[in-house]
Amino acid sequence: MAKVTGIGGVFFLSSGKGKALSSWYEKHLGMQMEDFGAAILQWEDDIAEDKGMTVWHVADSDSEWFKPSESSFMINYRVDDIEAMIEQLKAAGIDIEQGPEYHENGAFAWIMDPEGNKIELWEPKIWDDKNKR
Repeated sequence: MAKVTGIGGVFFLSSGKGKALSSWYEKHLGMQMEDFGAAILQWEDDIAEDKGMTVWHVADSDSEWFKPSESSFMINYRVDDIEAMIEQLKAAGIDIEQGPEYHENGAFAWIMDPEGNKIELWEPKIWDDKNKR
């Protein structure tokens, strides 16, 4: 049987100007935009201990996980340093909705983009004594 082997891209409509929203992601989350207007995220650039993975999940319609966003999706972005990311976001005046939280698969924080989409930030970590908080 043929099967899906990974996420080839994430595409969504801006409620305004896509270029302005892309610029926000580039400025605050460090996503380098290519000339054609998209960021290319390469697994070999990821330095996490888990060597890279993508999680795919469907939430129930009554889930509170995406709140306060009204969007029907939330994208989880892998980051290389959650604490430094939180500091740079705070310095830019971006509110941290929740986090950081430390779980068996890493550290998490949540923010909202300018169009009200909730973003989950994840620094993958192995659950050992140095990473437990």
